[in-house]
Amino acid sequence: MPLQNRVDPFGDIQAVPERGLFTGNRGVIHDPKTKTLLSRRWTTKAWIICECEFRGHKRAVMGRNTPSGNAGWTELFFLDEVTALAAGHRPCFYCRRDKAEEFADCFGKAFGIARPKAGEIDARLHAERLASGGDLVDLDHDAVEALPDGAMLFQGERCFAKKGKDLRAWNFWGYADSWDYFDLALYDIWRLTPPTTIEVLRAGYRPVWHPSADRRRPKSGHR
Repeated sequence: MPLQNRVDPFGDIQAVPERGLFTGNRGVIHDPKTKTLLSRRWTTKAWIICECEFRGHKRAVMGRNTPSGNAGWTELFFLDEVTALAAGHRPCFYCRRDKAEEFADCFGKAFGIARPKAGEIDARLHAERLASGGDLVDLDHDAVEALPDGAMLFQGERCFAKKGKDLRAWNFWGYADSWDYFDLALYDIWRLTPPTTIEVLRAGYRPVWHPSADRRRPKSGHR
């Protein structure tokens, strides 16, 4: 049975076999004895995105990873950075320092802060991400069209990522068919990516996409 450690764009943690491109954490939220999640889904406002491999470090997933034999942080996994950003995470300043500094620079550009601190970024994201109580915001056709590349939205249980002029349907294993804005605009559409992250994307941050997002897919219609 797969462990419950895979994060979807809503920020919920699921048990599926696919791992994805990135790991990350929200603090210690598992029992290392049973390798199951605790009732809480975070212990810190710093929700980060990490490299799966960094300087040869090896960890036992959801195990005991500290010298004292305690749990350490709980390893979570994401399809790609676009997914992790939608869930409300941001790049780690330790193992992804270049991307974290790029994110902070774009944050500063978007909000007029010369050198934003990680805590300032985390506080804003924690107030906005859906998984920690952020507000649901519905979108009309014009609002969808105005979203930057890498922003995610949902309709019912379907999640989509904006890439160019298309909305790419999200799955745990990758991106599937493309959808037209007009077809989705006939139904209720809701924003997933926190508004702060949307402004960071608009200011020039370029997230890492899963390779499936580059494959050409036929247009789909909601007829």
